[in-house]
Amino acid sequence: MRVARRYVIAGRVTGVGFRYFVYEAAEREGVTGWARNLHDRRVEVLAEGDAEAVMRFELAIRRGPPGARVDEVETEVLAPTGRFPGFSIRV
Repeated sequence: MRVARRYVIAGRVTGVGFRYFVYEAAEREGVTGWARNLHDRRVEVLAEGDAEAVMRFELAIRRGPPGARVDEVETEVLAPTGRFPGFSIRV
């Protein structure tokens, strides 16, 4: 079953390669969507894919890369759209 989630991650998640870590996790799990920095130093992620793949993806972003510190993850359940051909990092 295909699912979609929006995550907003707070903590030390900018300037530590967090978006690139998210990109690699998405590629590894076959998840589509995007990641971007927000003006308040949080990171927003939209992810879509197989339910089990998105679950593994979420576990990875809750840990983050070395040097990051994830303090909070807001999660919103969305309806999958199938709009994204892959995963990208937005500026």
